[in-house]
Amino acid sequence: MAVAFAAHAQGDVQAGQKKAEMCIGCHGIPGYQNSFPEIHKVPKISGQSGPYIVSSLVAYKKGERKHPSMRGISASLSDQDMADLAAFYASHASKPAPEATKAPSAAVAALLDKGACLSCHGANLSKPIDPSYPKIGGQHADYLYVALKAYTVEGNQVVGRANGIMAGIAKQYTPAEMRALAKYIASVQGELSVVPQSRFR
Repeated sequence: MAVAFAAHAQGDVQAGQKKAEMCIGCHGIPGYQNSFPEIHKVPKISGQSGPYIVSSLVAYKKGERKHPSMRGISASLSDQDMADLAAFYASHASKPAPEATKAPSAAVAALLDKGACLSCHGANLSKPIDPSYPKIGGQHADYLYVALKAYTVEGNQVVGRANGIMAGIAKQYTPAEMRALAKYIASVQGELSVVPQSRFR
């Protein structure tokens, strides 16, 4: 019931802006890096779809995503808090991503095909078929790599992501292939950004 409510709660952008004070220390600083489970930039979430932000926060709260800091933060959030934060970050979307992306190399194209990436995340990697799936075009390459690896982790209490579909896809790739995919996806013009808040400008 909590998940269903979170997915349908009406978010308020202004309320979300106030609640985002707990988020901007990482997601509101351009180039900010996380050191767990390895050093990587925190993901760009400004311009991300509201339903995806809610679904990811719910996954952290339920323990399906195991990043300790995000689990702690999400545990403190109500369904309305999640909806408000989602509305705030989704409101940062500016112009849509181009309909077509730059052509990948033949090797990367084969990797995209193997994982059927475009069929879920959109031909331009910014129009997922389900709004609860992430826009990934232009996301930080090192974050994408860490996220892909997290789907392959099993039986670890502090690292990993439980998602049957993504686990099956990610396990097809070697670390080198994950890096190649992540580098290409990061190079695509997308809709995601880091929007600094006033105290960090």
